[in-house]
Amino acid sequence: MSEYVHSATARRLIVALDYPDVEQARQLIHKLAGIPCYIKVGMQLFYAAGPEFVRELKQKGYYVFLDLKMHDIPNTVKGGAHSITKLGVDMFNVHAAGGKQMMQAAVAGMEQALSEDSSLNRPLLIAVTQLTSTSQQVMNEEIGITGKVEDTVVRYAQLARESGLDGVVSSPLEGPAIKHMCGTSFLTITPGVRPAGSDVADQTRIMTPGRAIAAGNDYLVVGRPITAAADPRQAAEQIIKEMSEHVNH
Repeated sequence: MSEYVHSATARRLIVALDYPDVEQARQLIHKLAGIPCYIKVGMQLFYAAGPEFVRELKQKGYYVFLDLKMHDIPNTVKGGAHSITKLGVDMFNVHAAGGKQMMQAAVAGMEQALSEDSSLNRPLLIAVTQLTSTSQQVMNEEIGITGKVEDTVVRYAQLARESGLDGVVSSPLEGPAIKHMCGTSFLTITPGVRPAGSDVADQTRIMTPGRAIAAGNDYLVVGRPITAAADPRQAAEQIIKEMSEHVNH
C-alpha cells in the first residue's frame, strides 16, 4: 500500500466487515483501497467465506482481526488458537468469561503454532469482556452478574492480563479504568464507537471516535457508520481524521 497521510492513526481503525457474503465485502475493500486500516472478519463472514478470504485480505496488505470470540473447554480453544495463528491473522479473540485456564490454553495454542512456523508473526490475543450491547440491567437480571458493568469489565481485564493476553475488547467507556488497573501497555480494543449524529442501533455503551481515542483506547472498531454509509471511504477518512486530532490529547 502507498503511504497514507494518517497511516499510524489508520492502523488504529478496525473496519468491521459485517456482511453475509464475500462479494459485498470485496466491494467495500475496493472502496477503502490505500487506507492501511485493520479489517475485522466476524462470524457471519468467516462462516460464509472461510479462511481463503482471510488469506486474500493479507495478500492485499491489510491487518486482519479475526473476531470469532472463542469460548469452549481449554483443549478446544487451544486447538482453535493454533489454527487461527497458522492462518496468519494479526489479532484474534476469546471470551474472558471462559476463565484463566481457557485463556492460557489459547496462549499455548498460539505459541505452539509460532514454534512450528518461524515465518508467522505473533498475533495480538485479546479477550472479550462484556459486549457493548449489554446494559447493566441485562448483565444483572439476565446474565446473573451483580454489580456495575465497569467492575465486571475491569475484573475480566485483570484476569486476561494474568493469563498472558495482550488486551481486551471493551466499550470505550471502560478504557481508562482498564488502563489504570492493568497498565497503559495493556491494549483496549473498543467497539461501540459512533460518530456524532449517527444511528446507535443496538449499542448501549458508546462514544465518538475522538473521545474514544482521547480516553486512551488503542483500537476503534467501526462497522455500520462506514459499511452502511453512502460513501464508505469518505466516512472512514472522516473518522481517521477525527481520531488523529485527538491522539495524545
